[in-house]
Amino acid sequence: MNVPERDVMGKGIVDIQHHYATCNISYNEYNRSNIPAICRNFSHEYINDNDVDAEAMERMVSIIVPIFFGIIIILGFFGNALVVVVVAFNQQMRSTTNLLIINLAIADLLFIVCCVPFTATDYVTTCWPFGDVWCKMVQYLIVVTAYASVYTLVLMSLDRFLAVVHPIASMSVRTERNALKAILITWIVIVLTAVPVFNMHGEVSYTYASELHTACVFLDLDPVNRPDGYNKTIFQVRVPIFFSQ
Repeated sequence: MNVPERDVMGKGIVDIQHHYATCNISYNEYNRSNIPAICRNFSHEYINDNDVDAEAMERMVSIIVPIFFGIIIILGFFGNALVVVVVAFNQQMRSTTNLLIINLAIADLLFIVCCVPFTATDYVTTCWPFGDVWCKMVQYLIVVTAYASVYTLVLMSLDRFLAVVHPIASMSVRTERNALKAILITWIVIVLTAVPVFNMHGEVSYTYASELHTACVFLDLDPVNRPDGYNKTIFQVRVPIFFSQ
């Protein structure tokens, strides 16, 4: 059997790439009657396959995402609400550790109620239906509730450290009053320092498959389309560093 030489094979690949580019442009910019003959069998099937795959993926996401997010909302809401109700209405359970557990449950409830349903909607629909302001607010609350949960766990770790290592000396420090002060200060710091997140997100319009779509996204820096945008890499690095200081 004769094997084509390397340069011949390379030329064949280049020709295929050229034909694909030509046919792709033809389908996007011209009528089918003006499409070159080679495109009639080459690109039409390929483009149709891509369209079918994209539609199948969209259908699958629109079914799977609501199911999983619905399970998260139901279990998360009732589970965390039960924790808050049991500890809040039981006087004997109001210890420093349990106050921190209530705070953690409240942060999770805020995330589940104010963030999860809207994030699920953004996955399922082709447009963000809640407007630019609520887009900013959802992204802001995602960061606030996430850091509230993280730093509540940090406070719980500190509380357990004092209780185990310094059980007697820490009794005057590990009081309900001091726990409430620590929780309040934590929330104030997080709410104020997360304000830039509100400004760095927004509703963006774009065209996909000849249809106008909107999405709630980070406002990336683009010298042409968005010169007043923000550098996402710097944002992702600076925010955790800032909160860790």
